[in-house]
Amino acid sequence: MSSAGQGGAVDEMHEHEVAVPRSYEVRTYGCQMNVHDSERLSGLLEDAGYVRAPEGSDGDADVVVFNTCAVRENADNKLYGNLGRLAPMKTKRPGMQIAVGGCLAQKDRDTIVKKAPWVDVVFGTHNIGKLPVLLERARVQEEAQIEIAESLEAFPSTLPTRRESAYAAWVSISVGCNNTCTFCIVPALRGKEEDRRPGDILAEVEALVAEGVSEITLLGQNVNAYGSDLGDREAFSKLLRACGGIEGLERVRFTSPHPRDFTDDVIAAMAETPNVMPQLHMPLQSGSDPILKAMRRSYRQDRFLGIIEKVRAAIPHAAISTDIIVGFPGETEEDFQQTMHVVREARFANAFTFQYSKRPGTPAAEMDGQIPKEVVQDRYMRLVALQEEISWEENKKQVGRTLEVMVAEGEGRKDGATARLSGRAPDNRLVHFTKPDEDVRPGDVVTVEITYAAPHHLLAEGPTQAVRRTRAGDAWEKRNAAPAQPAGVMLGIPTLGVPAPLPVAASGCAID
Repeated sequence: MSSAGQGGAVDEMHEHEVAVPRSYEVRTYGCQMNVHDSERLSGLLEDAGYVRAPEGSDGDADVVVFNTCAVRENADNKLYGNLGRLAPMKTKRPGMQIAVGGCLAQKDRDTIVKKAPWVDVVFGTHNIGKLPVLLERARVQEEAQIEIAESLEAFPSTLPTRRESAYAAWVSISVGCNNTCTFCIVPALRGKEEDRRPGDILAEVEALVAEGVSEITLLGQNVNAYGSDLGDREAFSKLLRACGGIEGLERVRFTSPHPRDFTDDVIAAMAETPNVMPQLHMPLQSGSDPILKAMRRSYRQDRFLGIIEKVRAAIPHAAISTDIIVGFPGETEEDFQQTMHVVREARFANAFTFQYSKRPGTPAAEMDGQIPKEVVQDRYMRLVALQEEISWEENKKQVGRTLEVMVAEGEGRKDGATARLSGRAPDNRLVHFTKPDEDVRPGDVVTVEITYAAPHHLLAEGPTQAVRRTRAGDAWEKRNAAPAQPAGVMLGIPTLGVPAPLPVAASGCAID
């Protein structure tokens, strides 16, 4: 269909939907890239006249979109189970539509409609901008629309986006990945790395700051490889320094880097740029050189520990986190002990630990030496116990420190019962603090003294020393005071969504 034809379809849908707004729900699985894509899907739907279904609607929406992940062995079973639960609801609700996108859709294509013929739309990772058109086409033609692009049609940041936070935002700097890790299917589903131009990235950041955003997270499948597509090996460090010159931008983070591309100029930029936070997520995956080789990870234990040592020398208070896979095919007890050794040496603030599971379509899934489940479980439990001990010891070092904490929304599940608020320290540690007497909004900054440490959070039980009301807090207040709109119209440079409170999604989807 020509671009004019697509526009006509969307115009027709605008006329149809404004009269009777249809509701939508987006369900997201997997990594930060999927979370970010879901914000764009929401923005596209609102721009086309849909309204977001209330929280907890559980499928009771006119359009339900699944943004899928393909990195887990049972990802398809989970999807088809969820689709099966919606089938009777769809039968009872004429006009209800179901769409499936993301990595599993890119991978399985026609299989989804064969197994779940009540699905209306299947789209891939490269053409998320087509969702409103495909929904309208499915409605008019009364048949499923399957459209999977083999390469990126438009850089996602050009799409309208429904940003979840007034004070924090993702900023995508690249898409795709050039690595060939044997456990990861992401490059096959998201393609080779494509970098955005630095000027486009900085213009987006400046627009976000003008809206009140005070914290951004630079996002990429392999974020510090940025520049490989531009022919500039120092492009990422230059980008970090350029972010330091944006007035009103208080906090800059990034995820996820790869040890292969983590160069000294990046460490220097982190240390010398005040608004780049003292936090680093550096995926290890394994501490064993033979296993790293089998994973096709282009670094070895000494290289990894060397990076950690350099970061700590340049940024003494940096909190470093990681990803670790236990039970990769061929892993011996000696290999596992090498991982334990790196954990003891690196002293990570926290680690996202995963038991290896076969990723369909990856070389590792076909490797000899698959480890018995009970062995993997035993190693996993020993690793978790060690990391819990280290996390607690590292957090105890924070007791007595005075920190500036950016107030967050929805971070403290017990805040209502404890009369506390929650937020993030510069190094991204979660801090629960006593609610001050004066009004404090998400995005504002409080100064507190840490009085207690647990393995996964800090407490500031004394009175708040200072409250700094910010433009980000103003933006949050303005957003929450605004009357609900029947549909979001997102024009111009898109606004992006709140970063996840931790650097890697709990699903373990690899974007490193």
